[in-house]
Amino acid sequence: MPTTSKRRSTPHATRAATPPSRADEVYEQLKRDIADFHLLPGDRFTENELCERLHVSRTPVRQALIRLQQEGFVEVLFRAGWRVLPFDFNRFDQLYDLRMLLETAAVQRLCAHEGPPGPLLQGLKDLWLVPATERESDAAAVAAMDEAFHQTLVRAAGNDELARVHQDVTERIRIIRRLDFLKQMRIDATYDEHAKILRAVLARNADRASLLLRTHIQTSQVEVRKITLHQVFLARQTGVG
Repeated sequence: MPTTSKRRSTPHATRAATPPSRADEVYEQLKRDIADFHLLPGDRFTENELCERLHVSRTPVRQALIRLQQEGFVEVLFRAGWRVLPFDFNRFDQLYDLRMLLETAAVQRLCAHEGPPGPLLQGLKDLWLVPATERESDAAAVAAMDEAFHQTLVRAAGNDELARVHQDVTERIRIIRRLDFLKQMRIDATYDEHAKILRAVLARNADRASLLLRTHIQTSQVEVRKITLHQVFLARQTGVG
């Protein structure tokens, strides 16, 4: 299906970000490796192996791993290196519940706004209210677009602290959320559900928008519960992420 990179573009930051340190770069790379299933739950590795693969010294590798350990992605093994932690579905359920609260609060604020839709909502219209022939079909691209859709809804509500907490939740569920797009039917459903949510927000129908959003997130939450180790390996083989 045809797609355009223009539709997937996101607003650029207004200020130049501080250049990342080497430890930051290693952290981001390892987090991508986990999210992209190059490192699977249960995989073991050593700091020396990472140093050789990433061509860095041990200090930034250790700093990055400690940070990932604090966030619940990896654990240190006594005299045996490190291990990617298995999925903790109870924790993911709690994060999905928090996500639902944050996003429904955001759409309630959005629906209370008066006047024409702002540029963020207009961008979502251009991306999601498109004919079926113009929909993206690549699983990795749709996963990123889905994440951006929900983040944009929250940012458009105009509460920076709400957006900050939502961003943290988004990053913590990203690793399993991407598995929701391994099947074409889930991609199609995402487009349909996002369109309904967006139309309800644009119509300032807070009750309908909130109901549609809760149902949408709950459906994703149920799909996450169906994840098996086989699907994780399938995600690696099909290149999700």
